[in-house]
Amino acid sequence: MLRRYLALTCLSLLVVLGGCTRSLEIDDRYQSANHDSRVQYVIVHYTSSGFDRALQHLTRGAVSSHYLISEEPVVYRLVDENRRAWHAGDSSWQGRTWLNGSSVGIEIVHPGYSDTPEGRVWHPWPAEQVDALIPLLQDILKRHQLSPDRVLGHSDVAPQRKVDPGPLFPWRQLAQAGVSIWPDAAQVAHHEHALAGRVPPPQWFDEALQAFGYSLAMSGSDPAATPDRARRNVIAAFQMRFRPALHDGVADSETAAILAALVPGATDSDLWCDPAPQPQAPDLPPVSPDLPRCQAAQTGNT
Repeated sequence: MLRRYLALTCLSLLVVLGGCTRSLEIDDRYQSANHDSRVQYVIVHYTSSGFDRALQHLTRGAVSSHYLISEEPVVYRLVDENRRAWHAGDSSWQGRTWLNGSSVGIEIVHPGYSDTPEGRVWHPWPAEQVDALIPLLQDILKRHQLSPDRVLGHSDVAPQRKVDPGPLFPWRQLAQAGVSIWPDAAQVAHHEHALAGRVPPPQWFDEALQAFGYSLAMSGSDPAATPDRARRNVIAAFQMRFRPALHDGVADSETAAILAALVPGATDSDLWCDPAPQPQAPDLPPVSPDLPRCQAAQTGNT
């Protein structure tokens, strides 16, 4: 009798507890219009290794990417875009930091460069891989409603430690396909003519590069880091992308003209109007000492 009583008591308790438990119900009848995609940028990398090693590294190692483009090429999806892949690391663009959480990462199987006794040799990009990359970028930008300026290189978002996708990466071709940006040649020529070989001071480059999106923060892991070295690395990253023929990190007149063409309002700065003379090559005519300054630059300096 006691055993039966205990059994009925336990059964009653289970019924009571079960009645107190409800399954999760969510009402979706109201929807806010105030939202956008988690994805704000697309970052392009090269693997600096072959396919097998890259695949192992990206699927079993400590890093990952959303897509991997092989040599053939085949576009592999390794991580769903709704998930965060670990590809950008310590990174920054337009004031946002640690961009893994706000970007799609694309790794392309490519050796990058080889260091030889004659210097660093960059390897060209196969047309087949570029032809596979462009429709992938078009699809990503369309789905996430992103503009072409949101496609970046790893060296853009981490210029103190990364150089990929390198100076031979076909940014101009991507811009022609509508998945990147490129400076207007007429504007560049206009600014070059206005500068007449002069170079704005370092502060102008700092302001314009940061307005474009770069961070000039020094690398905390580099004991030799200085503001000048950080600026030089950022300028080199900019040059690799927009003036690949010479990417030595030196702030020169041509680099200033290209940067001014990409940053609206950069030439309105007083610093633009008070440039320092550019060191002249022996085969170039000297810069006239009588080049005028704009009125804003003269105010308070005379």
